[in-house]
Amino acid sequence: MEKILLSATFALVLAALYGCNGSGKKAAPPPLDSLEMTNNTPPDSLPLPGATPSVTNFSNVIGWDDDARPIAPPGFVVTKFADGLKNPRWIFVAPNGDVFVSEAHAIKRFTQELINAVSGKAKSENNSITANRITMFRDTDNDGHPDERYTFMKNLNQPMGMLVLNDKFYVANTDGLMQYPYQPGMTSIKAEGKKILPLPAGGYNNHWARNIIASEDGTKLYVSVGSGTNAAEHGMENEKNRAAILEVNPDGSNMRIYASGLRNPVGMDWATGTHTLWTVVNERDQLGDDLVPDYFTSVKDGGFYGWPYSYFGQHEDPAFKGQATELVKTAIVPDVPLIAHTASLGLVFYKGNMFPEKYRNGAFIGQHGSWNRTHLAGYKVIYIPFKDGKPAGEAEDFLTGFIADEGKSEVHGRPVGVAVAKDGALLVADDAGNSIWRISVKK
Repeated sequence: MEKILLSATFALVLAALYGCNGSGKKAAPPPLDSLEMTNNTPPDSLPLPGATPSVTNFSNVIGWDDDARPIAPPGFVVTKFADGLKNPRWIFVAPNGDVFVSEAHAIKRFTQELINAVSGKAKSENNSITANRITMFRDTDNDGHPDERYTFMKNLNQPMGMLVLNDKFYVANTDGLMQYPYQPGMTSIKAEGKKILPLPAGGYNNHWARNIIASEDGTKLYVSVGSGTNAAEHGMENEKNRAAILEVNPDGSNMRIYASGLRNPVGMDWATGTHTLWTVVNERDQLGDDLVPDYFTSVKDGGFYGWPYSYFGQHEDPAFKGQATELVKTAIVPDVPLIAHTASLGLVFYKGNMFPEKYRNGAFIGQHGSWNRTHLAGYKVIYIPFKDGKPAGEAEDFLTGFIADEGKSEVHGRPVGVAVAKDGALLVADDAGNSIWRISVKK
């Protein structure tokens, strides 16, 4: 009897968490040729909520064979920059060229581990013990491949974003922004450091990642904090200083909300030649295959982007219909819609000189991949061209090949953070594949 009750409890929990379809099972993927797959989803053609059932379609990570690697456009070469990592989530390239990689993943309670095992989510992740560290790579002979590797920091609390500013090294842990003394050339930091800004920890669907970026003049820091829930189902009191980008001084003082209603903004960068901050945002789940589109947008000081009351401007969320109507009227329509559920996380504007002219100043976006969509979406790096600080064309695939078998929902890895190395190569963190990929121009 105890086992039956336990099974029933897990079935109910899974249905609530992951919005299974009517049968409680994941729907079979439709034929590839029956879907129109583009990187952009036109906002004017958004379907109604529930137009398709909310499905659970977790990918199964199978890793990379020795000779396998992602695929870049003709004229580019993909090589492995580093491997043997544990969930490499984010990349930061210091002014001197040192490459820092934060290694962490969600820390789950025992009940969550069981739920993940039953639902299939565990197969979509690399479930090694979380490293909670930062590894540093150095290329001393400038051949594009690191010849020195150091454990730069350890015993952190789910670190992600990193930053070097003046003589300080910043780490965005899940529960706070940390500051440490730093000098170029250091191979480790053992100082205790100090928490200069507490941050709300935990969150729905692994919204634990915190990112950090400095203003161009170095006088302000911007910290991204995702929502604590899918759509504020635990009340807005649970969302204090969440679903937002926060602005603080470099010492952590004078914190204010720079922009709100951003469900899960992770990647942030400044558009080349402008003073405009851009971010990529993961939108809400459980409204159907094509709702709600993730998006890439400029961020306005004081701007409100809808969550949880509306999406993509004034489209009301069914759970909040008729609520906060005056606030919804102010909701900003994002600049560039992306396919729903792609988990667009990484973002970097290309400011290097190695790549051909067409890629200069444009944006690379790392898409970690879907779980709430019948057909796998994301699992690639896309590119969006820019001109005069604004998008100047459709998003296009840049780094693909992460999906191994669509029918079986098998993937080799999952791209997340993207960064530009000092020599102009693009670095891509593959957290499920435990690797960093380097994309350079063929000589």
